[in-house]
Amino acid sequence: MTAMASDAQVFEDDFRVNNLSDPKYDRVDRIYCTSTDGQTAMELDINKELFPCSIGDNLHVVIATSLSLDGSKDDDRGWRDVSKVGAGEATLADMFEYVTYGKVYKYDDGDDGQNIKVYTSFGGLLLKLDGPYKKLIPLRVDYVYLLAKKI
Repeated sequence: MTAMASDAQVFEDDFRVNNLSDPKYDRVDRIYCTSTDGQTAMELDINKELFPCSIGDNLHVVIATSLSLDGSKDDDRGWRDVSKVGAGEATLADMFEYVTYGKVYKYDDGDDGQNIKVYTSFGGLLLKLDGPYKKLIPLRVDYVYLLAKKI
């Protein structure tokens, strides 16, 4: 990622899709992934019409507090308006295939004291990250963007 966007990025990692849930819904899949370093597990509900995933796919995932490349906050305008700010103004979303916006709503300390679980809802599509405390502690923010692309 660019150095300019780094202030807004609170998490970044590459994952491999290990499994898909049995589809309960027409347009939603739950994907189960492990980071390439093996330290972080991710469960993510995705809209499979917008971002279809298969077992074995590799994903690059970023969680950010802003879509602005300079890291400035989106608070003074609606999050859907960020890409409309300037005619053709680039955003972090332009670099990804799948972008969602939601709220971090829960944290659980792991049994071993070294890991933490972070739960986020993107309008009912859920994310659970389970990994090292040091890696996930920056996610102690309220509202975030999840950005993903296949690599």
